[in-house]
Amino acid sequence: MSKTNLKDHREIGRELELFFTDDIAPGAPFWLPNGMVIFKELEKFIRELTLGAGYQETSTPIMVKSDLFKQSGHWTKFGEHNMYNLILSDEEDDKKPVSYTLKPMNCPESTILYRFRNRSYRELPLRFSEVGRLHRREKSGEVHGLLRVRQLTMDDAHIFAQEEKIEEEVGNILDTMVAFYNIFNFDFEFKLATRPEERAGKDSDWDKAEKTLEDVLKQKKLKYSAKDRDGAFYGPKIDLHIKDSQGREWQLATVQIDFHMPQAFDLKYTDEKGEPKRPVMVHRAIFGSFERFLAILTEQYQGSFPLWLSPVQVAILPITDGQIKYCREAEKELKNASIRTQLYEKNETLQAKIREATLLKIPYLVIVGPKEVEAKKLSIRTRDGKDLGQADLQEFKEKILADIATKA
Repeated sequence: MSKTNLKDHREIGRELELFFTDDIAPGAPFWLPNGMVIFKELEKFIRELTLGAGYQETSTPIMVKSDLFKQSGHWTKFGEHNMYNLILSDEEDDKKPVSYTLKPMNCPESTILYRFRNRSYRELPLRFSEVGRLHRREKSGEVHGLLRVRQLTMDDAHIFAQEEKIEEEVGNILDTMVAFYNIFNFDFEFKLATRPEERAGKDSDWDKAEKTLEDVLKQKKLKYSAKDRDGAFYGPKIDLHIKDSQGREWQLATVQIDFHMPQAFDLKYTDEKGEPKRPVMVHRAIFGSFERFLAILTEQYQGSFPLWLSPVQVAILPITDGQIKYCREAEKELKNASIRTQLYEKNETLQAKIREATLLKIPYLVIVGPKEVEAKKLSIRTRDGKDLGQADLQEFKEKILADIATKA
């Protein structure tokens, strides 16, 4: 399919009843049941990756006092014009107004989690992950479907480590990025973003952080290019860039080294000698944001999502009402195996059922007529019209489960 014939993710989202936007909430998507299936599958996947890599999942408040972002430096960098701020009366004194902010990022609150109690070197690296909602005041002219939103969901993580451990942590994160994006067959490249003109922290720390990131890229033999002066205000970063199906470039995954925030929030741990030391903070996200990733994925696949992500994985299509009983038994068996299955019981022709299931991009169409019932078999075809022949129910179920498990 040529780029000129590709559908926009917003069009596909409505056709397949995945998601949509409405003027009642500009910049914030409404997720329909089919879309939530994909969203939750991606969420499940990232949780499997993070838990397997030794992360501990956390959750932090969506609204906090603005003083937190002043202490972190975000207020100075982004200003109140890029954040949603509210002036509320303090509960203890109605005459004392207090500024609160809907969090635009998770990192400052992760430092509050860290300093919940005293930390020992034995706990480090301490890896906190969070899948949470963020809010950013994007200009109305820049808001675009799921690609540029005001309410976003971030697969965030923050690692607190000894300075000598950060190289290993960054390397592990890059390995995860490569494995993750290869699953989706994305062409990607890495970019090393160095210190911006306006920044926090000491130049000596920036020197160490930039050298560490570059050393890891070289050790992993990953091709990269420089994004001069494009680092975060608190530290340099490695960004993963992809080109979408329409040739547009997007920055998605990122890993960042931060000496500044542990200093700003006076974070400490006790070393082997019982002395207080300062940890280094590593920020990372794999999706970037669920919304942008899903928009790009929707356009990449043009709605024909891989089996493990498809809202409905199997459509069962009886030729006549005489096969309904057998089809219901097959449906029950597949659903009991957690295979998302839809039985078409409508009083329509087989051709109409096939057309509807094909338009909905359902990966497997199971056709059942009198011969299939008699032989206790299923006739299977793909959404692309490929005839896979007949199989018994158990054989078909095992194939589906294997493909789901391997994300084939």
